[in-house]
Amino acid sequence: MDWNAFMAEIESDIGTYAKEIPDTMKGFGAMGAAAKKSGALDEKTKEIMALGIAIATRCDSCIGFHVRSLVRLGLTRDEMCEALAMATYMGGGPSLAYSAKALKAFDTFSA
Repeated sequence: MDWNAFMAEIESDIGTYAKEIPDTMKGFGAMGAAAKKSGALDEKTKEIMALGIAIATRCDSCIGFHVRSLVRLGLTRDEMCEALAMATYMGGGPSLAYSAKALKAFDTFSA
């Protein structure tokens, strides 16, 4: 998978859809901002949690969005691999495959 091309396409698709449902998108954006706001847990920890959920639900675009955020937040490859090991442990074989995808996305977005 070409992660950069995939993310450009999904962002375009979401942009098109967002024009049809502006109130829903505004609410979704506000919910995301509130959820990611640092408090007892910092944003990086919350994004690691979101990545685990993305892997468990097998959501390629979610993996892309959260991996890009983690790269922006300075996650190291070692931290990424440890987070992916936990996702694999909790989700078994399917999560192993999606964790491998997530690591490839991490390497792509880190380059």
